Amino acid sequence: LVSVNQILLLLLVLTVCAILYNKVHQVPLALRNETVDLESPEEMEEEIPVVICAAAGRMGAAVAAISSIYSNTEANVLFYIVGLKTTIPHIRKWIENSKLKEIKFKVVEFNPMVLKGKIRQDASRPELLQPLNFVRFYLPLLIQKHEKVIYLDDDVIVQGDIQELYDTKLAPGHAAAFSDDCDLPSTHEMVRSVGMQNTYMGFLDYRKQAIRDLGISPSTCSFNPGVIVANMTEWKHQRITKQLEKWMQRNVEENLYSSTLGGGVATSPMLIVFNGKYSSINPMWHIRHLGWSPDARYSEQFLQEAKLLHWNGRYKPWDYPSVHTDLWENWFIPDPSGKFKLTRPDS
Repeated sequence: LVSVNQILLLLLVLTVCAILYNKVHQVPLALRNETVDLESPEEMEEEIPVVICAAAGRMGAAVAAISSIYSNTEANVLFYIVGLKTTIPHIRKWIENSKLKEIKFKVVEFNPMVLKGKIRQDASRPELLQPLNFVRFYLPLLIQKHEKVIYLDDDVIVQGDIQELYDTKLAPGHAAAFSDDCDLPSTHEMVRSVGMQNTYMGFLDYRKQAIRDLGISPSTCSFNPGVIVANMTEWKHQRITKQLEKWMQRNVEENLYSSTLGGGVATSPMLIVFNGKYSSINPMWHIRHLGWSPDARYSEQFLQEAKLLHWNGRYKPWDYPSVHTDLWENWFIPDPSGKFKLTRPDS
């Protein structure tokens, strides 16, 4: 009996020693294959999910946007990079073979079949009909575990700390926050000089009864859905995706909006569904219209103070002609495969 007790005591002492040894000699996290959270849930840093699309022919845009975000924050950012089956290997290789290999990212495949029968063919601006233009409609299907999500168009660069944008307050009952097109006096001169539309009249066809029946004044200020802070719980609760799809289908049948108007085919359904039901993003977090004209320019000082720059419009900073390309090129990382090249006057 004594010997059994002694053995049990010895085993207990050995177990305690083993536990103490492990605590003192823990393997550094960097040497492990999996990541282990040693912090309590209260101390863990919140993950900021950022959704960016990587489209064929514009992958350098996604890379520059990601590079600018990653370089200007200490926050725990998780990039959701959305692509089509054919483009995913290219973007993955680009990231893994450049200085972006340090980022946390997930590559998500978008299936364009979800758009079947929902897009009206429009020859005037075919680039607006690219399937990835509609990824923002389907955020809850792509992002499963996050309550709050940032969506960014690929033709942006971020000069501020993305944590600031993520901290945007959404009012109760609002599924998203956007930037109003009437919100920043400094941009009004730019808007006037390039003939940019900033009211619903520029996006919806008010000759159509279905549009007039909405009861939205044509002079209502529009918003730009190239930068979105979204609440996934509200989005699902309000069935936002279903509502957007309904207006896409109605447009196929009735031609309620078209790319010949100001905003193309992805903005208009959002203007309808979110009318009067969205929160505001700080105007400095969405300075836009940089791609609307190859001649119109903002002051350099204003652009230095901006937190996010958006080259919405036809004139992109990786093409020629375009404006303020130096600010964009600061963040561009050349394609290791050599497939994506900048278009410059001397190239």
